[in-house]
Amino acid sequence: MIKKEDKTDKRDELIKILLENSVSLQKVMANTAIKLDLLTGQISKLLNLFEVSARNFADKNTIPNIEKDKEFLNKLNMLIDQNKTIAKGLTLMEEKIRERVYGSEEPQEMPNFQSMAPSQMQRPQQMPGENRPGFKKLPRF
Repeated sequence: MIKKEDKTDKRDELIKILLENSVSLQKVMANTAIKLDLLTGQISKLLNLFEVSARNFADKNTIPNIEKDKEFLNKLNMLIDQNKTIAKGLTLMEEKIRERVYGSEEPQEMPNFQSMAPSQMQRPQQMPGENRPGFKKLPRF
């Protein structure tokens, strides 16, 4: 008889534990559902904010950006033209200096510095004019 009572006590205890676990699980599920609803509402508000911001941005920036882009492109074109002018001037200066250094005759194989990559150019051992008094050698970068 003692065995039957032990079994029923254990069984009742097990049922009680299962009921407590089930109630705890239901509380957690209810809490999770509430938090999920709050999160859904906040995400909806955030999406509305993004939509309003996108509309305002699109309304304000359609026409002025085109004008700003045109102005920017004009400035870039002017800068390109200036760079071309500077490049032509440097090329002419190079030719004049080369004539002064080497005379009217140019050496037989003069490298074309305009088509060479910087890694292909070699610095001569001594630049013309380095022996002149007052010549100051600049640091290389």
